[in-house]
Amino acid sequence: MLPTIDDGVHCGNVEVMKGVPEPSPDLLKRAGAVRLAAAGLAQINDALRAKALQSMADALEERADAIVAANAEDLERSAAEGLAPALMSRLKLDAIKLAGAIDGVRQVSGLPDPLGRRQLHRELDQDLILERVTVPLGVVGVIFEARPDALIQIASLAIRSGNGAILKGGSEARCTNEVVMKALQLGLSRSAISADALALLTTRQESLALLRLDGLVDLIIPRGSNELVRFIQDNTRIPVLGHADGICHLYIDAAADLDQALRVAIDSKTQYPAACNAIETLLVHEAIAASFLAAAVPAFREAGVTLRGDAASQAIGVQEAATEADWATEYLDLILSIRVVPDLDAAMEHIRRFGSRHTDAIVTRDSVAADRFLAAVDSAGVYLNCSTRFADGFRYGLGAEVGISTQTLPPRGPVGLDGLVTYRYRMRGDGHIAADFASGKRCFNHRDLPLL
Repeated sequence: MLPTIDDGVHCGNVEVMKGVPEPSPDLLKRAGAVRLAAAGLAQINDALRAKALQSMADALEERADAIVAANAEDLERSAAEGLAPALMSRLKLDAIKLAGAIDGVRQVSGLPDPLGRRQLHRELDQDLILERVTVPLGVVGVIFEARPDALIQIASLAIRSGNGAILKGGSEARCTNEVVMKALQLGLSRSAISADALALLTTRQESLALLRLDGLVDLIIPRGSNELVRFIQDNTRIPVLGHADGICHLYIDAAADLDQALRVAIDSKTQYPAACNAIETLLVHEAIAASFLAAAVPAFREAGVTLRGDAASQAIGVQEAATEADWATEYLDLILSIRVVPDLDAAMEHIRRFGSRHTDAIVTRDSVAADRFLAAVDSAGVYLNCSTRFADGFRYGLGAEVGISTQTLPPRGPVGLDGLVTYRYRMRGDGHIAADFASGKRCFNHRDLPLL
């Protein structure tokens, strides 16, 4: 049984699939057009790429009413089909949310150019100069969940970083995505960049065939369940930047300021529970468990949160029992599991066992405990005395993000512009040959030069 690749949101939604199909001639043609457009885009200067994003934002504003109307159609259809409340929340793109997404495009246009940055500048010998300079990846393929605003973010980051993009959103957002893509391509057509730099896939067959486009696509970014990410990794030769479950934890230490801890805990769970950076498990030190939960249980109840706890937390107010499965569940809803732990080591061991290496936080006034937690918890984001909801490309000042990577190799955490570039070694010489160095006729000096 394999996960559906129609979208990236239905955790556990599986079906029998008969292999990954070969790309159709039409898909090959479209992907080839994106590849050609990306090659041209890589040569376009910073000012023109930034101006193209402003044009994309203008086109989105012009089509705002049509986008909101298309989203209303998607919402109505998805509600009738029984889409989960958390996914309905992600799907919604009203006028306010759309305006925020458009502002995000304009902010990305104003970010520093990620291309052409010299990372290394070295004289190997007289008149033999080596440099390492940032360049675009080429073409990225992104399979994302039912969040049409993600389409706007990903497209803006791709163009700003000089990359083409082939995008496949969830079927729930089909109408919205199509109207949004038309607006984005309209904006590009008014700029110096070909509208072919962006392509939208609309069928499950196409998204499967995307996995076979090695040579045309340089990186695939799946945003969805662990099952989806693993399936893609196992069925493509294209590098995959995995973003799987967000099982985030908040640990309330014995030395925590309890008022501060409660504010951070409530925000981490309720500010937007459908997000992957909302906490799913609250760990509480046994020394302060009774006093903290005495305030926390009614506060969470008032916020509409269902609490599931271990025996110790049930003994001091948590009503429902947590099962072993709860510790490994990404609820994406107003549900929170609670465990009382004897010490910091037990909290970190729980996170190591059940966490997804996304974002985990500690609340404490003990600097030694804080430093141990920050150093030892192997997650993309590790926080002290603040909400896990800050794990976001916009909030990090990246402008937007194509996703959050939970793998250990870079890029890690929110992936913005810098995560969509690679580098190239360039060398300039004057008739130099390796034989002269092998014979001792010439010698390397390896003298570092200024980067600027």
